Amino acid sequence: MSDKNVVNINEGQRSGFEWRRYTKLGISLILFVVIAAIILANTFIVKEGEYKVVRQFGEVVKIISKPGINFKIPFVQSVSTLPKYQMTYDVSEAEINTKDKKRMIIDNYAVWRITNPKKMITNARTVTGAETRMEEFIYSVVRAELGQLNYDEIINDENSSRGSLNDRVTEKVNKLLNNDHYGIEVTDVRMKRTDLPEENEKSVYTRMISERETKAQEYLSQGDAEKNRITAETDKEVKELLSKAKADAEVIRGEGEGEAAKIYNQTFSKDPEFYNLYRTLQSYKKTIGKKTVIVLPSDSPYARILQGYTK
Repeated sequence: MSDKNVVNINEGQRSGFEWRRYTKLGISLILFVVIAAIILANTFIVKEGEYKVVRQFGEVVKIISKPGINFKIPFVQSVSTLPKYQMTYDVSEAEINTKDKKRMIIDNYAVWRITNPKKMITNARTVTGAETRMEEFIYSVVRAELGQLNYDEIINDENSSRGSLNDRVTEKVNKLLNNDHYGIEVTDVRMKRTDLPEENEKSVYTRMISERETKAQEYLSQGDAEKNRITAETDKEVKELLSKAKADAEVIRGEGEGEAAKIYNQTFSKDPEFYNLYRTLQSYKKTIGKKTVIVLPSDSPYARILQGYTK
């Protein structure tokens, strides 16, 4: 065999060896990628505020609530997520009857959370199913509670009869949920709106207007009565003051007249003739006017003085 043939054989063997080596390397890389993809596809992360539910052939086999990285069996197990935090649910509007037989529409909302995911899945299956059952219980309890109150007590926020209604509803709803093992808890139930059915609004508004008018008239009557009382008391006080003033005036007048009489007497005693003259002249001022006619004897002292004779 020539040297040329030997070289060709060696080159062929070397080429076959390299091809097999590259093939093995390619297969290894492919296997590595497939294995890595399978691992990544079956790796899941549990975050704060959520539950991870691991199912195997549809059955719940594990519930993970602690945050971290976890794995599931490929092609056998599946993972779903449930919220761990508190959620708000807007309860549908509903119509109820009050104790005084009035119809009203109530609108509530509830704050709730999942406490036992396995029970929740077993009995309610989904979050929507849990909310549906919770809404039914809330409506039932609220209807029973408000059915024991009058309409005015419900709409009046300051009325103590309503008091702990929200707390009572929350407590009773949780009791019903626990009895049926739904694995959820209602943190709070709140009434955010109360309305009348549309057909009742007009009659209620009319009644409210009538009540306000009656109340206003009552206040006016009370005001008039108070006014009359104050006026009567004031008139009484005025009369008492006038009577006292008149009495005091009479006393003062009497004292003045007495003092005047005393002065007159003293003056009269000093000069009786002058006093008589003065008194006569004073009488002329009162008895004689422009058209006064007096018939007196000419020798009458009263007439003589009038004619200018003083002796």
